[in-house]
Amino acid sequence: MRKLINGIIDFKKNVSPEHKEVFARLAIGQSPDAFFVCCSDSRVAPNVFASTDPGDLFVLRNVGNLIPPCSHQYGHADGCESAAAAIEFAVLNLKVSSIIICGHSECGAMQNIINNCTHVTSPNLRAWLQYGNPALFKMNQELKNKKSSLAPHNFLSQLNVLAQIEHLRSYPIIQERLASKALKLYGWWFDIATTNVYSFNDEIEEFVVFDEKEAHRIIQKL
Repeated sequence: MRKLINGIIDFKKNVSPEHKEVFARLAIGQSPDAFFVCCSDSRVAPNVFASTDPGDLFVLRNVGNLIPPCSHQYGHADGCESAAAAIEFAVLNLKVSSIIICGHSECGAMQNIINNCTHVTSPNLRAWLQYGNPALFKMNQELKNKKSSLAPHNFLSQLNVLAQIEHLRSYPIIQERLASKALKLYGWWFDIATTNVYSFNDEIEEFVVFDEKEAHRIIQKL
């Protein structure tokens, strides 16, 4: 807490005139390029590894970067209105053109899911982590046919990114934007130890290191 408090004082003392202008402009309104869904893990800092500025990203953070699938009632997920509200606001109000689901290595949520939440004593956390079960089912199916070079919980984390993208697709407002080509969905994965960001390449159906070649491929499709 001391570090946070001192950080606020340092920011107040050292904020540049350029940053003051940026925040003054943002006070009028925001128009982020993307809706970024990532884990609450303190080691995951999208503004650092994506080099973004204030106003660039509309961010939803939760345990395990999970998106509950849409229920039968339009736009809502059972008991998970916060995530549904963020989706609706990002798409309907902010009209973002991109949504990124970003997982990461050494994710505690994935480690608990892979162990069937044996050590999870919180009923709310246990209920929340159920939205990662489709990824666990997929992993168990895939491991019957091939092995992964990743640790099991990291392999699960990558599959979880793809599972949450499918959950996103269950929302009618997402389906509408995808059909009109007004929206694109992306899967990223951050390796904490190496600081590498991986992008899911849908042409080869694999996560690949986000290098200049991969960046060019994605930009060509914008």
